[in-house]
Amino acid sequence: MDPAARAPETAQTLDRGLRLLHLVADAPGGLTVTEAANRLNIGRAAVYRLVGALAGHGLLRRDGAGRLRLGVGVLHLARRAQPLLAEGALPALRRLAEQAGATAHLTVVEGGEGVALAVVEPSWTAFHVAYRTGSRHPLERGAAGRAILAGRAGVDGPVSTSGELQSGAYGVAAPVLGVAGLEASVGVVSLTPLAVDVVGPQVTAAATAIADALS
Repeated sequence: MDPAARAPETAQTLDRGLRLLHLVADAPGGLTVTEAANRLNIGRAAVYRLVGALAGHGLLRRDGAGRLRLGVGVLHLARRAQPLLAEGALPALRRLAEQAGATAHLTVVEGGEGVALAVVEPSWTAFHVAYRTGSRHPLERGAAGRAILAGRAGVDGPVSTSGELQSGAYGVAAPVLGVAGLEASVGVVSLTPLAVDVVGPQVTAAATAIADALS
């Protein structure tokens, strides 16, 4: 076949494979081949071919019941992408930390939890919260996780909490919206109460700047 004629077919196959990955990622209980075929509006044989190629790269797997689930290869890609995310977020985090006089952080969803991917401490404060990169916490606790949940619900304003993750610590965070495949928030944490009417817009602006940098 003429290579020029194969190009559209190859692009269509790639598009279907990526759509299949997104469908499986959005299905906590996995998908059957029939369900995937119906949602992609293609035949089961085509789905089997896609699954074979993606499974060969570790991106998909079939569980004991034959349902399609994400493979460990997706985690490998995610880990490789994390340094790029952190690098893109650092300029906005530095500005936020200096403005708010509080420790700034980018938190992403991993394994159903919030994980601090990048942390920047202010340079001019005598005391501030030491927040470690890699720290994990439930999404239901703390400003960072609650902001991510708010973003899922389409709410883009700042979220504030007090003492939920650490006694005596105050947090304000806002979701990072508009970056395909990324669930994240930007926030600050402080040992003293934060004025949400002042810090909230700063956090939201940082989230917007990071979304722009990563889009």
